[in-house]
Amino acid sequence: MEKTLRKYFPLFVLPGLICFLIAFLIPMLMGIFLSFCEFTNVTNAKWVGVSNYIKSFTVDGYFISSFWTTVAFTVISVISINVLAFALAVMLTRGLKGTNVFRTIFFMPNLIGGIVLGWIWQVMINGFLVNYGVTIVSDAKYGFWGLIILMNWQNAGYMMVIYIAAIQNISSDMLEAASIDGAGYWQTLFKIIIPSVMPSITICLFMTMTNGFKLFDQNLALTAGEPGKQTELLALNIYNTFYGRTGFEGVGQAKAVMFTIIVAAIALLQLKLTRSREVEQ
Repeated sequence: MEKTLRKYFPLFVLPGLICFLIAFLIPMLMGIFLSFCEFTNVTNAKWVGVSNYIKSFTVDGYFISSFWTTVAFTVISVISINVLAFALAVMLTRGLKGTNVFRTIFFMPNLIGGIVLGWIWQVMINGFLVNYGVTIVSDAKYGFWGLIILMNWQNAGYMMVIYIAAIQNISSDMLEAASIDGAGYWQTLFKIIIPSVMPSITICLFMTMTNGFKLFDQNLALTAGEPGKQTELLALNIYNTFYGRTGFEGVGQAKAVMFTIIVAAIALLQLKLTRSREVEQ
Protein backbone atom coordinates (compact mmCIF):
# COMPACT_ATOMS: atom_id res chain seq x y z
CA MET A 1 0.00 0.00 0.00
CA GLU A 2 2.83 2.39 0.91
CA LYS A 3 4.62 1.62 -2.37
CA THR A 4 1.43 2.42 -4.29
CA LEU A 5 1.00 5.72 -2.46
CA ARG A 6 4.61 6.68 -3.13
CA LYS A 7 4.19 5.81 -6.79
CA TYR A 8 1.17 8.07 -7.29
CA PHE A 9 2.20 10.74 -4.77
CA PRO A 10 3.48 13.20 -7.46
CA LEU A 11 0.23 12.81 -9.39
CA PHE A 12 -1.87 13.82 -6.38
CA VAL A 13 0.47 16.65 -5.37
CA LEU A 14 0.83 18.17 -8.85
CA PRO A 15 -2.58 19.98 -9.11
CA GLY A 16 -2.20 21.60 -5.69
CA LEU A 17 1.44 22.47 -6.38
CA ILE A 18 0.56 24.13 -9.70
CA CYS A 19 -2.19 26.20 -8.05
CA PHE A 20 0.20 27.20 -5.24
CA LEU A 21 2.86 28.30 -7.74
CA ILE A 22 0.47 30.24 -10.00
CA ALA A 23 -1.68 31.85 -7.31
CA PHE A 24 0.87 32.48 -4.57
CA LEU A 25 4.59 31.80 -4.99
CA ILE A 26 5.20 33.27 -8.47
CA PRO A 27 3.14 36.47 -7.84
CA MET A 28 4.90 36.90 -4.48
CA LEU A 29 8.36 36.60 -6.04
CA MET A 30 7.36 38.96 -8.87
CA GLY A 31 6.05 41.42 -6.29
CA ILE A 32 9.35 41.37 -4.40
CA PHE A 33 11.24 41.95 -7.66
CA LEU A 34 8.94 44.81 -8.71
CA SER A 35 9.45 46.51 -5.35
CA PHE A 36 13.00 47.23 -6.53
CA CYS A 37 11.80 48.58 -9.88
CA GLU A 38 10.16 51.64 -11.40
CA PHE A 39 7.24 50.53 -13.55
CA THR A 40 3.73 51.12 -14.77
CA ASN A 41 3.17 47.45 -15.70
CA VAL A 42 5.19 44.25 -15.42
CA THR A 43 6.58 44.57 -18.98
CA ASN A 44 8.42 47.89 -18.53
CA ALA A 45 10.00 47.41 -15.11
CA LYS A 46 13.30 49.27 -14.64
CA TRP A 47 15.61 48.32 -11.78
CA VAL A 48 16.14 51.20 -9.32
CA GLY A 49 17.42 49.33 -6.27
CA VAL A 50 16.20 50.34 -2.81
CA SER A 51 15.03 53.81 -3.82
CA ASN A 52 11.38 52.76 -3.58
CA TYR A 53 11.91 51.71 0.02
CA ILE A 54 13.63 54.99 0.81
CA LYS A 55 10.79 56.96 -0.80
CA SER A 56 8.30 55.07 1.36
CA PHE A 57 9.73 56.80 4.43
CA THR A 58 10.92 60.11 2.95
CA VAL A 59 8.67 61.23 0.08
CA ASP A 60 5.48 59.78 1.56
CA GLY A 61 5.16 60.99 5.14
CA TYR A 62 1.89 59.15 5.71
CA PHE A 63 3.32 55.63 5.72
CA ILE A 64 4.69 55.87 9.27
CA SER A 65 1.57 57.56 10.63
CA SER A 66 -0.61 54.91 8.96
CA PHE A 67 1.53 52.21 10.54
CA TRP A 68 1.09 53.55 14.08
CA THR A 69 -2.62 54.15 13.50
CA THR A 70 -2.90 50.52 12.37
CA VAL A 71 -0.98 49.29 15.42
CA ALA A 72 -3.25 51.22 17.80
CA PHE A 73 -6.35 50.05 15.95
CA THR A 74 -5.22 46.41 15.93
CA VAL A 75 -4.31 46.31 19.64
CA ILE A 76 -7.64 47.80 20.72
CA SER A 77 -9.73 45.72 18.31
CA VAL A 78 -7.98 42.44 19.22
CA ILE A 79 -8.57 42.96 22.94
CA SER A 80 -12.13 44.24 22.63
CA ILE A 81 -13.29 41.63 20.10
CA ASN A 82 -11.91 38.68 22.04
CA VAL A 83 -13.16 39.89 25.42
CA LEU A 84 -16.63 40.51 23.99
CA ALA A 85 -16.68 37.23 22.05
CA PHE A 86 -15.55 35.20 25.06
CA ALA A 87 -18.11 36.89 27.32
CA LEU A 88 -20.88 36.10 24.82
CA ALA A 89 -19.67 32.50 24.54
CA VAL A 90 -19.72 32.03 28.31
CA MET A 91 -23.22 33.46 28.57
CA LEU A 92 -24.56 31.38 25.68
CA THR A 93 -23.22 28.09 27.06
CA ARG A 94 -25.12 28.34 30.33
CA GLY A 95 -28.37 26.90 29.01
CA LEU A 96 -30.23 30.19 28.64
CA LYS A 97 -33.56 30.19 26.83
CA GLY A 98 -33.29 31.20 23.17
CA THR A 99 -29.54 30.49 23.02
CA ASN A 100 -29.59 29.34 19.38
CA VAL A 101 -31.46 32.46 18.30
CA PHE A 102 -28.92 34.72 20.01
CA ARG A 103 -26.00 32.80 18.48
CA THR A 104 -27.48 33.30 15.01
CA ILE A 105 -28.11 37.01 15.59
CA PHE A 106 -24.58 37.65 16.87
CA PHE A 107 -23.01 35.68 14.00
CA MET A 108 -24.99 37.26 11.15
CA PRO A 109 -22.95 40.53 10.82
CA ASN A 110 -19.96 38.42 9.78
CA LEU A 111 -21.84 37.44 6.62
CA ILE A 112 -22.10 41.05 5.40
CA GLY A 113 -19.41 42.40 3.08
CA GLY A 114 -16.92 44.98 4.32
CA ILE A 115 -17.91 47.74 1.91
CA VAL A 116 -21.59 47.36 2.79
CA LEU A 117 -20.78 47.37 6.50
CA GLY A 118 -18.74 50.54 6.08
CA TRP A 119 -21.62 52.35 4.38
CA ILE A 120 -24.14 51.11 6.94
CA TRP A 121 -22.10 52.29 9.89
CA GLN A 122 -21.21 55.57 8.18
CA VAL A 123 -24.93 56.36 7.85
CA MET A 124 -25.66 55.33 11.43
CA ILE A 125 -22.74 57.19 12.98
CA ASN A 126 -23.37 60.32 10.92
CA GLY A 127 -27.03 60.12 11.88
CA PHE A 128 -26.00 60.20 15.54
CA LEU A 129 -23.32 62.89 15.13
CA VAL A 130 -25.55 65.25 13.12
CA ASN A 131 -27.17 66.23 16.43
CA TYR A 132 -23.79 67.70 17.39
CA GLY A 133 -23.16 69.40 14.05
CA VAL A 134 -20.28 67.10 13.02
CA THR A 135 -19.69 64.02 10.84
CA ILE A 136 -17.49 60.97 11.12
CA VAL A 137 -14.74 62.71 9.14
CA SER A 138 -14.88 65.95 11.12
CA ASP A 139 -12.46 64.58 13.70
CA ALA A 140 -10.11 61.60 13.50
CA LYS A 141 -11.33 60.21 16.83
CA TYR A 142 -14.84 59.66 15.40
CA GLY A 143 -13.49 57.68 12.46
CA PHE A 144 -11.03 55.68 14.57
CA TRP A 145 -13.58 54.60 17.16
CA GLY A 146 -16.13 54.06 14.41
CA LEU A 147 -13.76 51.49 12.89
CA ILE A 148 -13.34 49.84 16.30
CA ILE A 149 -17.12 49.56 16.74
CA LEU A 150 -17.54 48.23 13.20
CA MET A 151 -14.85 45.57 13.69
CA ASN A 152 -16.38 44.41 16.97
CA TRP A 153 -19.85 44.23 15.44
CA GLN A 154 -18.59 42.21 12.47
CA ASN A 155 -16.12 39.83 14.10
CA ALA A 156 -17.25 39.24 17.69
CA GLY A 157 -19.96 36.78 16.62
CA TYR A 158 -17.55 34.72 14.52
CA MET A 159 -15.02 34.46 17.36
CA MET A 160 -17.90 33.68 19.73
CA VAL A 161 -18.72 30.54 17.74
CA ILE A 162 -15.12 29.32 18.09
CA TYR A 163 -15.14 29.96 21.84
CA ILE A 164 -18.52 28.23 22.23
CA ALA A 165 -17.21 25.09 20.51
CA ALA A 166 -14.16 25.09 22.81
CA ILE A 167 -16.18 25.60 25.99
CA GLN A 168 -18.62 22.84 25.06
CA ASN A 169 -15.68 20.44 24.65
CA ILE A 170 -14.53 20.94 28.25
CA SER A 171 -15.06 17.74 30.20
CA SER A 172 -18.19 17.89 32.33
CA ASP A 173 -16.44 15.64 34.84
CA MET A 174 -13.77 18.30 35.34
CA LEU A 175 -16.37 21.02 35.94
CA GLU A 176 -18.31 18.76 38.26
CA ALA A 177 -15.19 17.92 40.24
CA ALA A 178 -14.40 21.61 40.63
CA SER A 179 -17.92 22.24 41.88
CA ILE A 180 -17.65 19.42 44.42
CA ASP A 181 -14.32 20.80 45.62
CA GLY A 182 -16.05 24.11 46.33
CA ALA A 183 -14.67 26.17 43.45
CA GLY A 184 -16.66 29.36 42.85
CA TYR A 185 -17.69 30.74 39.46
CA TRP A 186 -14.63 32.96 38.99
CA GLN A 187 -12.26 30.23 40.15
CA THR A 188 -13.79 27.82 37.65
CA LEU A 189 -13.56 30.43 34.91
CA PHE A 190 -9.91 31.35 35.42
CA LYS A 191 -8.56 27.98 36.61
CA ILE A 192 -10.44 25.59 34.33
CA ILE A 193 -12.38 27.19 31.48
CA ILE A 194 -9.80 29.70 30.21
CA PRO A 195 -6.81 27.28 30.42
CA SER A 196 -8.89 24.61 28.66
CA VAL A 197 -9.74 26.87 25.71
CA MET A 198 -6.22 28.28 25.20
CA PRO A 199 -5.89 26.66 21.72
CA SER A 200 -9.05 28.51 20.66
CA ILE A 201 -7.75 31.73 22.19
CA THR A 202 -4.59 31.30 20.09
CA ILE A 203 -6.68 30.90 16.93
CA CYS A 204 -8.93 33.88 17.72
CA LEU A 205 -6.03 36.15 18.64
CA PHE A 206 -4.26 35.23 15.40
CA MET A 207 -7.35 35.81 13.27
CA THR A 208 -8.34 39.13 14.86
CA MET A 209 -4.78 40.42 14.74
CA THR A 210 -4.27 39.64 11.06
CA ASN A 211 -7.74 40.97 10.23
CA GLY A 212 -6.92 44.21 12.03
CA PHE A 213 -3.66 44.73 10.16
CA LYS A 214 -5.18 43.82 6.79
CA LEU A 215 -8.37 45.88 7.16
CA PHE A 216 -9.17 47.64 3.90
CA ASP A 217 -12.80 47.50 2.70
CA GLN A 218 -14.31 48.87 5.90
CA ASN A 219 -11.68 51.60 6.16
CA LEU A 220 -12.31 52.69 2.57
CA ALA A 221 -16.09 52.76 2.93
CA LEU A 222 -16.32 54.27 6.43
CA THR A 223 -13.77 57.10 6.37
CA ALA A 224 -11.54 56.68 3.28
CA GLY A 225 -8.71 57.80 5.58
CA GLU A 226 -10.24 61.20 6.31
CA PRO A 227 -9.76 63.69 7.81
CA GLY A 228 -6.33 64.36 6.33
CA LYS A 229 -5.40 60.66 6.17
CA GLN A 230 -5.52 60.49 9.98
CA THR A 231 -7.72 57.36 9.88
CA GLU A 232 -5.88 55.78 6.95
CA LEU A 233 -4.71 52.27 7.84
CA LEU A 234 -1.76 50.56 6.17
CA ALA A 235 -3.70 48.58 3.54
CA LEU A 236 -5.54 51.71 2.39
CA ASN A 237 -2.29 53.70 2.37
CA ILE A 238 -0.68 51.10 0.10
CA TYR A 239 -3.72 51.14 -2.20
CA ASN A 240 -3.73 54.93 -2.43
CA THR A 241 0.00 54.97 -3.14
CA PHE A 242 -0.15 52.35 -5.88
CA TYR A 243 -3.31 53.49 -7.66
CA GLY A 244 -3.60 57.12 -6.61
CA ARG A 245 -0.18 58.53 -7.45
CA THR A 246 1.31 58.34 -10.94
CA GLY A 247 4.85 57.00 -10.94
CA PHE A 248 4.57 55.61 -7.42
CA GLU A 249 3.67 52.04 -8.38
CA GLY A 250 7.10 50.83 -7.26
CA VAL A 251 6.78 52.67 -3.95
CA GLY A 252 3.39 51.09 -3.38
CA GLN A 253 4.86 47.67 -4.15
CA ALA A 254 7.72 48.28 -1.71
CA LYS A 255 5.21 49.20 0.98
CA ALA A 256 3.27 46.01 0.23
CA VAL A 257 6.40 43.89 0.71
CA MET A 258 7.20 45.59 4.02
CA PHE A 259 3.58 45.21 5.05
CA THR A 260 3.72 41.46 4.36
CA ILE A 261 6.91 41.06 6.39
CA ILE A 262 5.51 43.05 9.33
CA VAL A 263 2.24 41.10 9.47
CA ALA A 264 4.03 37.74 9.13
CA ALA A 265 6.56 38.61 11.85
CA ILE A 266 3.91 39.81 14.31
CA ALA A 267 1.67 36.82 13.58
CA LEU A 268 4.51 34.34 14.14
CA LEU A 269 5.51 36.08 17.37
CA GLN A 270 1.93 36.02 18.63
CA LEU A 271 1.57 32.33 17.76
CA LYS A 272 4.81 31.49 19.57
CA LEU A 273 3.77 33.37 22.71
CA THR A 274 0.25 31.95 22.90
CA ARG A 275 1.37 28.41 22.08
CA SER A 276 3.96 28.55 24.85
CA ARG A 277 1.10 29.54 27.15
CA GLU A 278 -0.83 26.48 25.98
CA VAL A 279 2.10 24.24 26.95
CA GLU A 280 2.29 25.87 30.38
CA GLN A 281 -1.38 25.23 30.97
